[in-house]
Amino acid sequence: MSATADKKQDAEGGFGEMLKICAQALLIAVVIRTLIFQPFNIPSGSMEDTLLVGDYLFVSKYAYGYSHHSLPFSPQIFSGRILEGEPTRGDVAVFKVWVPKDGWTDYIKRVIGLPGDKIQMIDGVLHINGKAVPKVRLPNDYIEGEGGATRRIPRFRETLDNGRSYEVLDMDPNGFLDNTPVYEVPPGHYFMMGDNRDNSTDSRVQSAVGFIPAENLVGRAEMIFFSVEREEHAWAFWKWPWTVRWSRIGTLLE
Repeated sequence: MSATADKKQDAEGGFGEMLKICAQALLIAVVIRTLIFQPFNIPSGSMEDTLLVGDYLFVSKYAYGYSHHSLPFSPQIFSGRILEGEPTRGDVAVFKVWVPKDGWTDYIKRVIGLPGDKIQMIDGVLHINGKAVPKVRLPNDYIEGEGGATRRIPRFRETLDNGRSYEVLDMDPNGFLDNTPVYEVPPGHYFMMGDNRDNSTDSRVQSAVGFIPAENLVGRAEMIFFSVEREEHAWAFWKWPWTVRWSRIGTLLE
């Protein structure tokens, strides 16, 4: 065999080995994303100020078990959940909602109602099973916007009956969803609400989100692993010294 043939064979072997490594890396990434953790970024302000536009999260896929929504593109290859785990009231969860123009879409909200619960908003106060959830005004308002286009939004702390505590915003004391009928959560479903109560399309809007079937749960949000200012891009690394919200990195979600 000539030296030229040897070089060609070595090149082909090197290319084949590179393809093998890339395929293995891709398989590992798909397995991790499907079974363990999935990255997720925040596109809207419905969970402010717990989550901000520009936050990047790790979502635990194994926390609630697996459904066909655990797989990329939600292929309908099986029904129900495997190794099912039940959410805890107060969890921040990612779930799927069917949006006619977009198909299956990821939403992120807080788990407020469990199967069988009765949920109602009365004058901006959350009621669960007929009992008001304590809502305490915090001294420092949330500042929305930048520069001269800012506004102050009252912040409150809610504490659930299981001890979970978190902050909510209430920009309008007479908001459209501050007074609602009683929602009785069906078996096998959950009631989700955004922490930015007057700027969240959630289970209170039955025509758009409604009750969330357990099968639609994707996972539990665990930690912010990266965060950039609104309107900035995570890939613009040359801007990181000024655009990264360094204090948010590593924040565990309560």
